[in-house]
Amino acid sequence: MILYLHGFRSSPRSIKARQLVARMNALGCGDEFECPQLPVWPAEAGRVINELASRFAQQDLTVIGSSLGGYYATWIAERTACRAVLLNPAVRPDRDLANHLGAQTVYHSDATIIIEPEFLDELRALRVDAITRPERYFLVAATGDEVLDCREMVAHYPNAHHHIIAGGDHGLSDFDAVIDEVLEFAGIGSTQRAAV
Repeated sequence: MILYLHGFRSSPRSIKARQLVARMNALGCGDEFECPQLPVWPAEAGRVINELASRFAQQDLTVIGSSLGGYYATWIAERTACRAVLLNPAVRPDRDLANHLGAQTVYHSDATIIIEPEFLDELRALRVDAITRPERYFLVAATGDEVLDCREMVAHYPNAHHHIIAGGDHGLSDFDAVIDEVLEFAGIGSTQRAAV
């Protein structure tokens, strides 16, 4: 089972989420994909993620998180011992989002959200200072990420499986090239691929 966690101001309609579910549908396992609309506030998002993750045995679950979703994926992986794939993950969103307080637009929508200082406190409460069992983590990071520092990502996930993309961007516009590797790490598609 894959639980996909979208990034800040994003949604289940993000390009990477749609690419993943399309590939899984092609492999005949699209019913093993879930991508909820996460609440804006981190504490509430954590409750939703924890509830969804608790429905599955840790060995059956891979959480894939993009950007802020990667921060959440790390938090839930440490709580549940499931696998986690991190796509250009935020490592210190409490620091990085400090300049984004106030009204923010939401991608794929006409909605606006208001980010207050308490939002940053809630992010700090979910911080994982150091991962345990790095073999459960797969980092996909682009050196050309214009929003987050790839070097900080690599340093935060030592000894994890890394796929570093030379160049690229924060949105991982070349994500198609690593989807099968991501699914293989998640234990999905290995046998199905042979039949496709």
